[in-house]
Amino acid sequence: MADALAPSVDQSTLAPMPETLTITDNRTGKQYDVAIKNGTIKATDLRQIKAGDDDAGLMTYDPAFMNTAACYSRITFIDGDQGILEYRGYPIEQLAERASYLEVSYLLMFGELPTAAQLAEWTDRIHHHMTVRPSVQDLITTFQSDAHPMSVFQSAVAALSACYPEAKDVASEAVRRRQEYRLIGCTPTIAAYSYRHAAGLPIVEPDPSLAFTENFLRMLFKGEGEYQADPVLARALDVLFILHADHEQNCSTSTMRNVGSSHADPYASAASAVGALYGPLHGGANEAVLKMLAQIGSVERVPEFIKQVKNHEALLMGFGHRVYKSYDPRARIIKKTADEVFKVTGLNPLLEIAVELERIALQDDYFVKRKLYPNVDFYSGLIYQAMGLPTGMFTVLFGIARTAGWLAQWDELVQDPDQKIARPRQIFVGPARRDFVPMAQRA
Repeated sequence: MADALAPSVDQSTLAPMPETLTITDNRTGKQYDVAIKNGTIKATDLRQIKAGDDDAGLMTYDPAFMNTAACYSRITFIDGDQGILEYRGYPIEQLAERASYLEVSYLLMFGELPTAAQLAEWTDRIHHHMTVRPSVQDLITTFQSDAHPMSVFQSAVAALSACYPEAKDVASEAVRRRQEYRLIGCTPTIAAYSYRHAAGLPIVEPDPSLAFTENFLRMLFKGEGEYQADPVLARALDVLFILHADHEQNCSTSTMRNVGSSHADPYASAASAVGALYGPLHGGANEAVLKMLAQIGSVERVPEFIKQVKNHEALLMGFGHRVYKSYDPRARIIKKTADEVFKVTGLNPLLEIAVELERIALQDDYFVKRKLYPNVDFYSGLIYQAMGLPTGMFTVLFGIARTAGWLAQWDELVQDPDQKIARPRQIFVGPARRDFVPMAQRA
C-alpha cells in the first residue's frame, strides 16, 4: 500500500541519473564530463581534453594492457580476486566434472550447451574434418626431427590457409562454420603427425569412430597392433582440454583478435595465436615447471630452493597469475586429475617435490602475502609427462585445447560492429626533426 503522506510523483518523468566521470585538467582549469558504461570510459572520449589548439588530445599509456578493455565479450568471465572462471556463465568446476571437450567447444562457439542431437551433429562435423591434406603432411615431413613441435604446429596451421582459400570470406557465416569445424578437427591430427615424424614413426590416420581425446591418443601412441586408449588417461586429457579451452583476453587470444580484426582468415589468425602461445611466459610455463622441479632434484632440497626464491636467486615457476589473486580454480581440478592419472601410470618422480614445494609455499607468509598460489601450469606438465609425452609437446596440447576459444573469440570479433582493424597508438619519445648528414660529415 502506498504511503498516504508521501507526495505523489510521476515516475515516468524521472530520468535515470547518468553515470559520468568529471575530469579537471589542471593545465587549463577546464572540466570535462566523460560517460561511464559498464565500469569503463571510452579512451577516445579523452581526446577532447587538450592543453591547446595544437594538442592532439589526451591518450592513456598502458603498456601490456594492464587496465585496458579492447572489446565486449559474452564468452568467458574471470574474477581473479575470488578465483572464479566461467564459460558462458557455467563454472569451470561443473564443466570439467560433467562435460566433454567437444561439448564445451560447442558452448564456447554458440553460447549454450548442446542438446544430444546438436552435440551429435557437431561431433560428426568435426570428426569429418580431422584428416589433413597430403600437402600439409608433406610440409610436416620436411622439418628436421629435432624441430620444436610448436614451430611445426604453427607452420602447418598457417598452411591450411593456402589449402582452403574460401576461408577468406569471413563475412559468410556458412564459410566461417566450415573452417571452425576443420580447425578444431585437424589440430590434433597435425599435432600427432608432427610427434610421429619427430619420433621416426609412421603416421596414424584419424579414426572418426573414436571420441576426440581417444582418437588423439591413438594417433600419438599406436604401435603395430590395435591401440586402446586407457579411459582414465583419455578423460584426463579431456579435462585438461576443457581447462585450457579459453581464458578471456590473454596474450594469444588478443593476438587472434588483433590479426582477425584485419579480416584475416581463421587459419592465419590462429597461426599468429600459436606464435604468441609459443613463448615461455604463456604456453611454455608448464615446461618451465618441470625444469624447475628437476633442478631442485629432491624433497630435501625444497627448503633451500624456497630460500633462493626469497633472495631473488631463483624463479618459482607455476605459482601466481596475472589475473588470479587467489588460488587458480583450474589448479584444484588439475591436482585431482593428476592423482587419477598417477594411479594408472605410476607416480612421477617429480611429484613429491611438487607437493612439498606447494605445501611449504602455501604456509609461508612471503608467498601468501604476495598471493602466489599454484596455477594451472604447476601440475599439467607432470600429467603430460606421465602420459609419455615429451616436454616440447606440452604447449602444442595447450594449442589444441585453446583452438575452440580462439575461434569463438574470432567469430565474436568478426560480428562485432564496434570493432575496426586494431591499431594501438604510441607516444613518440624519439629525436626531434633533424636534417640528413652526408657520410663525410658524420662524426
